[in-house]
Amino acid sequence: MTEPTVSHSVNTQVMQSHENSDSDKSQQTEYSLLQVNGAWNRQIGGQTQKEGRLSAAKIFQSTSEHGLSWTVVSPIVFTYRVIQCHNLLDVGNDTLLCGHIEDQDELKAFRSNTKPIKRFIIIDETVNQLYGSQVTRYFEARNVLYRILPLPTTEENKSMELVTRILEEVHKFGIDRRSEPIIAIGGGVCLDVVGLAASLYRRRTPYIRVPTTLLSYIDASVGAKTGVNFANGKNKLGSYIPPVATFLDRTFIRTVPRRQVSNGMAEMLKMALMKHRGLFELLETKGRYLLDSSFQSHDKISGCCDLEDAASSSTRIAIETMLEELAPNLWEDDLDRLVDFGHLVSPELEMKVLPALLHGEAVNIDMSFMVYVAHQKGLLTGEEKARISHCMVGLELPVWHQDCTLALVQKSLSERLKHSAGSLRMPLPTGLGCAEIFHDISDEILCQAFKIWCDELGSS
Repeated sequence: MTEPTVSHSVNTQVMQSHENSDSDKSQQTEYSLLQVNGAWNRQIGGQTQKEGRLSAAKIFQSTSEHGLSWTVVSPIVFTYRVIQCHNLLDVGNDTLLCGHIEDQDELKAFRSNTKPIKRFIIIDETVNQLYGSQVTRYFEARNVLYRILPLPTTEENKSMELVTRILEEVHKFGIDRRSEPIIAIGGGVCLDVVGLAASLYRRRTPYIRVPTTLLSYIDASVGAKTGVNFANGKNKLGSYIPPVATFLDRTFIRTVPRRQVSNGMAEMLKMALMKHRGLFELLETKGRYLLDSSFQSHDKISGCCDLEDAASSSTRIAIETMLEELAPNLWEDDLDRLVDFGHLVSPELEMKVLPALLHGEAVNIDMSFMVYVAHQKGLLTGEEKARISHCMVGLELPVWHQDCTLALVQKSLSERLKHSAGSLRMPLPTGLGCAEIFHDISDEILCQAFKIWCDELGSS
């Protein structure tokens, strides 16, 4: 099953400022850019009478008493694919080799090319123990020139040193920076680290994500973020460079430990609370079954999505709601982001107790507290608050932690405020499956909610 292509175009504020500023118009000249016989040339105004290739970019030339200036406005478009498939490592399935190619002429040329195919693969060490032989068999059966690099991609090792090691090995192997994408197979840390390495190598090399955990399947794999930890901060170094494709095969999840499956369900619950009541109710009623079955397809849900099974339905909804929020704001130009729910306090908590908490577990503790904040503000009823907490416990997620102190909460929010353009943006549920961004949560409400949260869940 192929999901729709996701595209993102950056509309710069520079263009708007030049269109709206009356003071600049009399001294400013707008140029379009036209390519003729391989050379780009400026053309005054937005129209041109010559034949050639017209760019979406513009150059604005201005004169003032201080001199001459040029402003370049160059829209950027990224297109990437998110593809759900089965048996990705089956030697008869060519998705892993060419599933990222959407253009039919390009795909035909790829399949008819006699030049050897080259692929560099980075795989998490644990995943390599489970699937390394299948990966090797796949590339050998397809006559691919390949190099597989197993790495310990854990949160503790998520650093620039790991990125540098990848880059050194990629450089030794040698790849075409346009037609031979790097492949990352593993959990969220692996995908983040490889993505950052690819974005740095020759300024941008295409890469493919193959998530093998539930958390990465519905979260890290479908966006554009890459990153590593730095200066005791989570993902302080990174970039916004999406993969050319993400290949989703849910069968990988069957070998994931139960705690890791629960860990991924926290991000799924996040999307349910923010955007989709039906997904919340599915997790509420079928969450334990999904956990027990490791999201493998068995049980059919009466009346749900044309009798989709619980695993297919829940993962599909989580991905679709995530893409809805990410696609129009891929570079986070807008800081009002519903997907930040559960991510205001959790980064500080996760790094403080590392490796005691997994990412999703820290996120859930954050969400648990914020549900109490929402209730204290009058956004959730007592029944809704109780249902959410009960659902979290049913998914075997922690709802409280002794190291999540009021001081840590206040420090986290204070740090967040420094990077939030003067306003603390706090996504909060306003019901089951709906939410808003709030800028006016008082210290009084936070402190009251924290006390009640500790009193009711402190022994959890």
